[in-house]
Amino acid sequence: MSIWRKLFTLGRAGAHEATSAVVDANAIRILDQEIRDADAAQAKARDNLATLVARRRIQENDVKSLREQVAKYENSARAAVTKGDMDLARQVAQRIADIESEVSLKEPQIGSMREAEDQLHQAIAATDRRIDTLKREVEVVKVNESVQKAQEAVTARGAGAGASLGSAADSLARIKERQMVRGEKIKAAGELEDRRTGADLDENLRVAGILPGQSSADDS
Repeated sequence: MSIWRKLFTLGRAGAHEATSAVVDANAIRILDQEIRDADAAQAKARDNLATLVARRRIQENDVKSLREQVAKYENSARAAVTKGDMDLARQVAQRIADIESEVSLKEPQIGSMREAEDQLHQAIAATDRRIDTLKREVEVVKVNESVQKAQEAVTARGAGAGASLGSAADSLARIKERQMVRGEKIKAAGELEDRRTGADLDENLRVAGILPGQSSADDS
């Protein structure tokens, strides 16, 4: 394999990985849209089923009306025969034959419509069950996603708080150290000032009871 073909293959692999990453990142949104599309398709299927049922019922009413005509014409044919009007009787008989021929065409169509209705009912019901199951699964996934994101946020905040506490403790220790150094510097400066002015010597003499101008306990 040439280097250019390898690079082309690598580019295709990268594109596939990028596409997969986008799909994975938007999986829930894609599922929601697919469910909405399925619901829309189900609505269309129900509309088609309703149209089929309406046409089948119209066909059945037509057949019912034709059969009523056949019964009426049969009575007319018998009356014509009774009167001896065979020509009229034959005309009525031909009309009855035409009607029955029409009925024989419509009845199989009604049967086919009923079969199609049953198939549509089953398909719609099965798809409804699949959609309902998918909706429940998506809701569970959404809840899990929310919980996990909350846990990640809490964990991240906890880690950040821990780092902040550690940093604050270090700062506090440095402040204490600076205060201790500052205190010692102030104390040392005071001691140096006492030595410079003799205050330290006077204090020692006072303690010893021999400060000039002070009566010593030994003098009494």
